[in-house]
Order: sequence, then C-alpha cells, then structure tokens
Amino acid sequence: MSDLDIPHPFSQIPLYPLQYLHASPIHPLPHLSTSATTAANTKEHTNANKDGQNPSSHPCINIWCKREDHGSPLACSGNKYRKLEYIVPDILRQQKDGKTVTTLVTEGAIQSNHTVQVASVAAVLGLKAVVLLHKGTGGGLRSTTNPEVFQNTGNVQVVRMLGAEVRMLEPDESADDKDPVEPILQELRNNGHVPYWIPSGASLHHLGGLGYARCAFEIAKQERELAQRGTLKGSGQFDYIFVSFGSGSTVSGLIAGFKLLEKTRQQPGNNDDGKQYPKRQVIGIMSSPTKPKPYHEERAVRFARTAGGMIGLDPQNDISVDDVRLDDRFVGSAYGQLDPKTNDALNRVARVDGLIGDPVYTGKTLRGLLHWVESGEIARDWSVRGENSTELNVLFIHTGGQFALAAYSDI
Repeated sequence: MSDLDIPHPFSQIPLYPLQYLHASPIHPLPHLSTSATTAANTKEHTNANKDGQNPSSHPCINIWCKREDHGSPLACSGNKYRKLEYIVPDILRQQKDGKTVTTLVTEGAIQSNHTVQVASVAAVLGLKAVVLLHKGTGGGLRSTTNPEVFQNTGNVQVVRMLGAEVRMLEPDESADDKDPVEPILQELRNNGHVPYWIPSGASLHHLGGLGYARCAFEIAKQERELAQRGTLKGSGQFDYIFVSFGSGSTVSGLIAGFKLLEKTRQQPGNNDDGKQYPKRQVIGIMSSPTKPKPYHEERAVRFARTAGGMIGLDPQNDISVDDVRLDDRFVGSAYGQLDPKTNDALNRVARVDGLIGDPVYTGKTLRGLLHWVESGEIARDWSVRGENSTELNVLFIHTGGQFALAAYSDI
C-alpha cells in the first residue's frame, strides 16, 4: 500500500505524477461558516415564529475548502491533472501499431480549464497539442459584451502560451449530427503525427475516474490528521462534500473511492477505533442545463462503476444510482454563462474569506453550497439520515479555473 493506504489492485494501476508530492491543502472558511450558519439559524427562528412553534436546534456547520487549484506545479492547477495522472502512462505506452504518440488532441468550450491542463501536460511530455474550442458550447461567448476578448484572453491565452495549436470550431462544425474530431485526427495522421484523443473533461476516457477515486483516499488521510489535531470536530470526517459536476468523472471518481474506503474499513482489523462513521455525501452541483439530470445521473453511475471495477469494487453490487446526488437548481441559463446569483456568491466568498472562485464551475458550486446551508436543507437532510451531532463538517472542493476570470470582465 502507498502512504494513502490504497489497497490492491488500485495501488497497482500505473500513475504519472503531475501533482505536488504533498496533498492539495484543506483549510477552513471560518467567516463563511459563521455567516452561513447564522443565516440558517435566523431563517429557522423566523419560520418557527410564523408557525407558532419552537425553533429546532441547528447544527454548527463548519465549511472547509480543498484546494485543487493548489494541487499541481503545472499551469492553472485544477481537477483535470488528477485524471491525467492515470492517462499519461497510457499515452506513453507504445501504440498497437508500434508507434509512439506525438500529439495530444482534446476539446472544450472556449474557456475550458481542461484544455489548458492537457496542453500543459503535452508541453511537459515534449508532445504537440491540438486544442479544439467549440464556439457554440454554452452561453459564455453569446452573453459576453466583448467576443474578441472572450476568445483571446483567459484560458485561451494560456493554452497558446503553452504552445498548443488552437482551432476554433464554428457552431455548425459541432452540430450533433457531425463529428468534427475524426477528420482532424485523420488529418494529423496523414501529416505523419500519431494523435491521442482525450475527450472533454477526460470523463469518457476509461481511466478518467481513477484520479478522484485516489483523491477520496487523500481526503480520508487529511480527515484523520485534522481530527487528531482536534480541528475537525463532530464525526471527525467531512459529512458533505460539494463539488462541481460537469463532464462527470470528478464526482464519479469520488463516489467509487469512498465506496472502496467504506468497504476496506468494514474488513476485520481495519477499523481500529471501532467508531461508526456516517456515510459521506458527495453532492455534485451541475454546471450546465443542456442535458436533464437523469442523463447525468446515468453517466455518473456508469463512470463510477467503470472506475470501481478497476479499483477492486463489484461495480453492479457496490455502486447504484442511490449513491449519486446531483443538484441542477444552480445551473443558470447556460453553461459558461455567469448569472447574477452566481456572481453574488463569488464576490461574497472572496470578500469574507479571500477565496477566489471561477465563473463556470466553482461559482455555481459555492452558490449551491450556500443555499444548502442557509436554507436549512443540509440540516434537514442530516436529521433525516438519523444523525444528531451538533457539529456538521462540509467540504467544498475547489477545482480551479480562476484564469478564465480575465474573459469575464462583468464580475
């Protein structure tokens, strides 16, 4: 086992290090915790007074942040590097025809974080990168007051600095009945390149969920360290984990990883303290309204089962749709389009705890997290689950993306 106590066969899957040698840090958001808990208590008292009832006791909610935006020394650190750590060994492996990969090809919306991280990995590996940016994906380009700036600053500028070839695809080139990718891959082959295709967000890649399955073990280790220091109270673990749900494999990987942790803990001799821990709840805050929630739930289960089968779980029996909790109430009007309430959440968190989010993913996740806490929804969910601790620990996973802010001048 590694220092994360990752069991076999998961520990045997090849990994190419792209993260720092230490874990991405976890730290409290004390002012946000106080203001959100106060708002929840105020709402509870107001509602109770209206109904002529005594207000119920509300748990103290401690909000923490895991900084995936501080996880890698490479450009624009974010959640995709964890996924790419497991994909790089496959890239470096000799292909079936005996050739070695020369070019990484990927795609995304114009301000895609994923494309930056793929371009950065290509630079580190000494490979060429071709980045396909879809003008028609999401509402960022349509809603901006300066399309020229939106298409040339932020992540687009960084991708070009990393040496990638950027191809902007018009909406008609990305229509559902057209595949813009295969002709480009064939063009590269015809010109002597050996391309390696990485789907958007790396989620459709069969190895895409492994990075966050591993991250679950990293979080568990950090929980133990924080609990031993007496700074993580209540259950001694993060009871709710909020993370953005885009292409899906970040949430799915966490589900698979925590499932394996639970299964490992149940084995004789592995639960040294004999304590019964509540099941962690991974809440995926959806970032796009393009597809309905059931579509994404099916994908999340499928990705989690794919990862689970590789790391030692029984995919069909250990992972079910009940393990997937997605929330589509904060998607806004379009993917990549900044709505006023998300903007408010970004500015609020920046001004109380100095934390900078991004307009596409983490802003919506923060908005969703704050709603769950301040509306009392998280306390009600906690109570329904039969938990009665007076301290409730919430973890927000910061997946990066701040470099896109330059393209969103309205914030």
